[in-house]
Amino acid sequence: ARFQLFGDTVNTASRMESSGMADRLQVSESTAVLLRSAGKVHWIQERAESIHIKGKGDMKTFWIKPMERDLSLPSSDSLEISSQAKS
Repeated sequence: ARFQLFGDTVNTASRMESSGMADRLQVSESTAVLLRSAGKVHWIQERAESIHIKGKGDMKTFWIKPMERDLSLPSSDSLEISSQAKS
C-alpha cells in the first residue's frame, strides 16, 4: 500500500526542515509546551530567531538539547566490540 500525506502538518514540517540545522532536532512551540507539561523543560532550548513559514508567518521553534553521555558507562559500540572479541 502507498500512502500520501497532505495538509497543514506536512507543510509545516517541510518548512521547519528547510530552516533546520544538521544534527539538530527542531520542534514546534506546541511540542515544546507538551514537553514542559511532562516535566522535560530541560530537554528544550528556544531558538534565538523565529522562522518564517510560508502562508503562516513567523513561527517560534525550539531545539531539543542533545543528551550528555555519561563517559563512565560503556557505549553500545564498545559493548558490541567486546562481545565480538569473546566469540
